[in-house]
Amino acid sequence: MKYYTEALYHPVFKIISESASALGVDSYVIGGFVRDYLLQRNIPKDIDVVAIGSGIDLAQRVASKLSGKPKVQVFKNFGTAMIKTADLEIEFVGARKESYDRSSRKPAIEDGTLEDDQLRRDFTVNAMAFSLNKRNFGELLDPFSGITDLKTKTLRTPADSDITFSDDPLRMMRAVRFASQLHFEINTEAFQAIKRNAERIRIVSKERIVDELNKILLTEKPSVGFLLMYDAGLLPIILPELTALQGIEEIEGQRHKDNFFHTLEVVDNIARNTDDLWLRWSALLHDIGKAPTKKFQEPIGWTFHGHEFVGSKMVYKLFKRMCLPLNEKMKFVQKMVLLSSRPIVLSQDTVTDSAVRRLIFDTGEDIESLMTLCEADITTKNPNRFKKYHQNFKSVRQKIEEVETRDHVRNFQPPVSGELIMETFGISPSKEIGIIKDAIKEAILEGIISNDYEAAYQYMLKKGIELGLKKS
Repeated sequence: MKYYTEALYHPVFKIISESASALGVDSYVIGGFVRDYLLQRNIPKDIDVVAIGSGIDLAQRVASKLSGKPKVQVFKNFGTAMIKTADLEIEFVGARKESYDRSSRKPAIEDGTLEDDQLRRDFTVNAMAFSLNKRNFGELLDPFSGITDLKTKTLRTPADSDITFSDDPLRMMRAVRFASQLHFEINTEAFQAIKRNAERIRIVSKERIVDELNKILLTEKPSVGFLLMYDAGLLPIILPELTALQGIEEIEGQRHKDNFFHTLEVVDNIARNTDDLWLRWSALLHDIGKAPTKKFQEPIGWTFHGHEFVGSKMVYKLFKRMCLPLNEKMKFVQKMVLLSSRPIVLSQDTVTDSAVRRLIFDTGEDIESLMTLCEADITTKNPNRFKKYHQNFKSVRQKIEEVETRDHVRNFQPPVSGELIMETFGISPSKEIGIIKDAIKEAILEGIISNDYEAAYQYMLKKGIELGLKKS
């Protein structure tokens, strides 16, 4: 028997222990807290406590002993309760057995022993428990050798893997996520069971799937998780737009690159430079328009004309289907996909200032994010080309800085207002106002006039006269 009393230094564990003793029930801390302590990772602030009895009663007694008497959130349908303090979230549940209907992730529940509760857990490394009982406070309870699996970095299920994943298919996504986050391997038996049960992921809500996808995308090397999903048959079900990119075709000796594996390289590249979840989503989706736009045209070869525009339209449909936010975050991803090739054109020596101004105008405050995405898109294995492409983007950044310093196009506001146009020409709201404002904007972007009031005012007078207006 091994004891880990030093892990339970927080005063709340003593309070839970004393409260459980007063109620005549045993209690244990279980799951992620135990796993991460043994892995010497940052200890999570959310703690799972299992009681051999009523978890709700234990939560209410613990809350009454804590300073501030925090409110207990009770979830009667699940037999659980939650207490939130300044630094912790503690969930209490009674030890239980579970049985599932194939059409739902919601189990039928009955009271059980500690080992019953550990057996229903997803992986052995999440089934370990520390005792909170006075007789053996801090003892590790590990009936399924989770600590051995921690040492060998293995993900294995306590129960039969087919039953584990069929009963709750979200566990398949959790297996991928833990493998990605912890740098573990899913053992062969468990991985084969995921492949056999991949279709079961369809009964899981999109919100729960996206929660796991986001966590995988935020790992150090997201491709690990996406390749596991691909190999297991999960990814074609969840993100078919992505797996549609897989494969290489050859016609008349001309081939195109595998855009699926290229995409995963881009995601790994961008993960080294940003923790921005939505920029990582942009990298993941930046080429999805290539599958529907792929054509072979002689003598050019393979083309993907308009894939950025098509891809940006696909982003909305994908976000809606997956219950991702249809707000500014979605619009940001759309913008990144739409503009993802523009800086490549700007890297040419013949680029004009007007092209740079238009990119700054179209991108606004997201110009740095776009450049980060474009640099991540460099996946060539040729060291000379790699160096050349990065040098090109360095010159693009310099051009952007020079033009913006001079012309102030970012977050563009017209120097001349619609009110001034109406007052100058003595007209009411009309289409002529929009025509004049658009003409001024285009003249500034094309470098015909400078971005200041006097130049814009004179151009306004000129355009008004051309439209048959008279200064009042």
